[in-house]
Amino acid sequence: MLKRDLVNAVAEEMGAYLKKDVSQAVDIMLDTIVEALAEDRRVEIRGFGSFSVRQRKARTTKNPRTGKVMKITSRKNLHFTMSKSLKDALIQNGK
Repeated sequence: MLKRDLVNAVAEEMGAYLKKDVSQAVDIMLDTIVEALAEDRRVEIRGFGSFSVRQRKARTTKNPRTGKVMKITSRKNLHFTMSKSLKDALIQNGK
């Protein structure tokens, strides 16, 4: 699903709003989530899941092709944990 598909679905469901207004609302929501994650805050959307930022440690690894040892610096990764209701919905659709 693309962002425009999301905007179209919401605009269709909420017929009283123009697509450009729905698109602006989606942009604001996504920008707010990005800002919160950039500040290392956890974002929880009930019934969907939660997003958090985790720090990966620095490590060394070996390039399998060249055999050269490389150092990988520490970095931040996005972590998503799905809610129980989302997990149950995915299981139901899988059967």
